[in-house]
Order: sequence, then C-alpha cells, then structure tokens
Amino acid sequence: MLTRRILGALAGATALTLAIAAPAVAEPIVLKFSHVVSPDTPKGKGAAKFEELAELYTDGAVDVEVYPNSQLYKDKEELEALQLGAVQMLAPSLAKFGPLGVQDFEVFDLPFIFPSYDALHKVTQGDVGKMLFDKLADKGIAGLAYWDNGFKVMSANSPLHVPDDFLGLKMRIQSSKVLEAEMNALGAVPQVMAFSEVYQALQTGVVDGTENPPSNMYTQKMNEVQSDATLSYHGYLGYAVIVNKQFWDGLPEDVRAGLEKAMAEATEYANGIAKEENDKALAAMMETGTTTFHELTEEERAEWIAALAPVHEEMADRIGAETIAAVKAATAE
Repeated sequence: MLTRRILGALAGATALTLAIAAPAVAEPIVLKFSHVVSPDTPKGKGAAKFEELAELYTDGAVDVEVYPNSQLYKDKEELEALQLGAVQMLAPSLAKFGPLGVQDFEVFDLPFIFPSYDALHKVTQGDVGKMLFDKLADKGIAGLAYWDNGFKVMSANSPLHVPDDFLGLKMRIQSSKVLEAEMNALGAVPQVMAFSEVYQALQTGVVDGTENPPSNMYTQKMNEVQSDATLSYHGYLGYAVIVNKQFWDGLPEDVRAGLEKAMAEATEYANGIAKEENDKALAAMMETGTTTFHELTEEERAEWIAALAPVHEEMADRIGAETIAAVKAATAE
C-alpha cells in the first residue's frame, strides 16, 4: 500500500517531468537523493560529493537535494518511492532488491564469498556488476555505480568467538533471505528491522546484537549499547547507486553526461575512503572502551567458515547458481 508521503510527493515529481520535457528549463532540475545512513559514513560522504560535483558539471542545471538518515523514507519505503518518481536517486544496500524479484544481488550477502577488496572490485567494476544492473531495467530502475561500505563485524552483549556463542541470540538483520539463512546457520534468531530503529532496539534489549561495518556501528553509536564485537569480516555491505529510469532517460543528453561524470568521480571518492573510514571508526570505538573487540584466531575463523558454508548451497536456487558461479569465477585469486 502506498504511503501518504509517497503519494504527496508525486505531484512534485509530475511537475518535474513536465519541466524536463519543456524546450527550455528555467529552473534547475531537482534531483532528490535519499538514503538511510548518517552523513558521516562513506555513503553519506559519497552522496555529498556527488551533490557538489553534479551541480558543478551541469553548470547549475541540476539541483541535487540529499536527504540522509531516513529523513524521507525508511528502508522498506524507499524503493517504491523511487519507482513512483517521488525521489530520483537512492543508494540502497545490495540486499534490498529481493522484494523486486531480483534476488541475484543477494549474492553479495553470502558469507565469506569475497576474500578481499580487490576480489570484490573485480565483480562490482566488471562484467558481473554490469550484468546485475541490467536486471533492474524492467523494474523502472537504472543502475549507475556500486559504492563500498565495508566488511562487517558481529556485535552483541556477550562474546561471539565461536558459532555456538550465537545460540538463541536475537540478531538484527536488514531484509535479506541470505542473511536470515546466515543467522539460522549460526543458531541465532534473525530479526528484520529498519536501520533507523536499531540503536533503540539494542538499547532496550528488543534485539541482542547485529552486524555492521565499523563505520555504521560507530556513527549510529551502537558501541554504546553493545558490550562485545568480533572482527569477523564475514560479509560485505555495499550499495547500488540507482535512479528512476524514466527520469534518467528523460534528461537532456548534456545534463546526463554531466551527472555521469559526477557519479564516476564520486564513486572513486566514496570507495577510496570506505576502508579508511572503517579503520578510523574501529580505532575510535576501541578507544572509548565501551565495547570489547575480539579478533578471530585461525581456528575460530575456520569454525565460522565451516558453519556458514552451507548457506551458499542453500541459497543457490534463490540467487541463481549461475550468478554465484560467475562471482566466484571473477573473484578467484
């Protein structure tokens, strides 16, 4: 069911479409870029960089409005808002496309599938990444870029050294069947929850723990309400920068070229700072002392990998065995 906010925004979107179609655009084209995380995260900084460059490279023909921290829409609302034209650009996590019937993107959620950033970028910057974006076209969406956040750590209010430590814990995840299977494989109870609600849920004990790259954990102050975390780096969190396809295709060619240039440079910037931001966030959390961080031993890591390996086979029918094989072939080192 459509939310009132989405319906209310459609009038503005219709006016925008008419403005784009007019022979001369007297006012700047408004491009609303909505996302759900803090401006201080790699994604938040990437969005701000795109705003700066887009307005520069289009000579002011485009006015980019960035709305962070779920100011406009929460996780479950934003894709519908994009498809309806209430916003023009999003950068949802790669797990979000399952409800659209494009489960291939959930390959990025598979535990321990990417051994390094270099291996990951062979996918996101190569033919497999382009193939995945092509699957969004008939959903009214155009894919522009992949942005890194980073590799995730597990956190809870008890130590998480071996898989048995997860037994019975209520673990928050974003909406993803792969992440549900991951938590089930560890013996935890997966709890799907909007990102904006996680801090309070951890604080009140509605959930026991969660998984996040350090930058998300730190900027949302989750370390204040989690006593323990493990540097598992078991999974990747990244984003697809996407636009409403009708809006994008309707832009004047020179304007679209300016935005493409801005996106290419913003992507290079965002991905360049992602690891650095995570390293800084981890160091800052360690310094506060509110959370004890554990680094897996080789033996413990082997236990985690063994416990989570069945998720790959379990999810093959959902994601597509061919997509999983393509990613593994691209990432072979």
